[in-house]
Amino acid sequence: MSKIILETRGLTKRYGGVHALEDADFVLHEGEHVAVVGDNGAGKSTFVRQVTAVEQRTAGEILFDGQPVNFAGPLEAREAGIETVFQTLALADDLDVPSNLFLGRELFKFRLGPFSWLDRKAMRERTLEALKTTAVKIPNVDNPIRNMSGGQRQCVSIARTAAFASKLVIMDEPTAALGVQETAQVENIIRGLKDRGVPLILISHNLRQVFDLVDRIVVFRRGRIVASLRRDETDGNDIVSYITGVKGGQDAA
Repeated sequence: MSKIILETRGLTKRYGGVHALEDADFVLHEGEHVAVVGDNGAGKSTFVRQVTAVEQRTAGEILFDGQPVNFAGPLEAREAGIETVFQTLALADDLDVPSNLFLGRELFKFRLGPFSWLDRKAMRERTLEALKTTAVKIPNVDNPIRNMSGGQRQCVSIARTAAFASKLVIMDEPTAALGVQETAQVENIIRGLKDRGVPLILISHNLRQVFDLVDRIVVFRRGRIVASLRRDETDGNDIVSYITGVKGGQDAA
């Protein structure tokens, strides 16, 4: 059995009386690509927000790379090796592409407190390399993000994640707003992560994409994990049955 990269035990999140996530036991192994699927409000994005410390969990444990972790926020999670594409993209509209790729991890020619000097040339060169590696085409990387299309913005966010991927990548609906060509680019980026042995959690509603890209499928329903299935041991009908809670005409709950 390969090494466990991420494990959650009894992960729970409540918002007042709303139980958004209940007792989620999840395991991700080294090099494994896992899809998390479920209907709207099933707890998928809530799960991601707890793992990446966008929110603080109500209860439960998170173990990352074999160690219990209590990240204070997303920056700590990223520094530990978790790169995430959020639905909100987390881009700075008024900055160009290199500034967004290196946001929070800027390169400096020298550091001198408020008088530090950014190495913009190096960041631009590394940005162009990252875009080339991920096959993301941005006509002008010096253009502010706000002037780009939704698809281009999404691709910048994904390229940033793939370029700095180290221990774990999480993508929350990365192709939801993309066209056919841009979706194919993102899927190729995901395949590239697989070739590099970088584990991935993919949140997606697209079952065709899920069956094309991942090793295992975890189904959420009403805030709980209701199934964990090997891709080659299930089919779309089974997955839909678990998502809806209806199997063979009977309520599966």
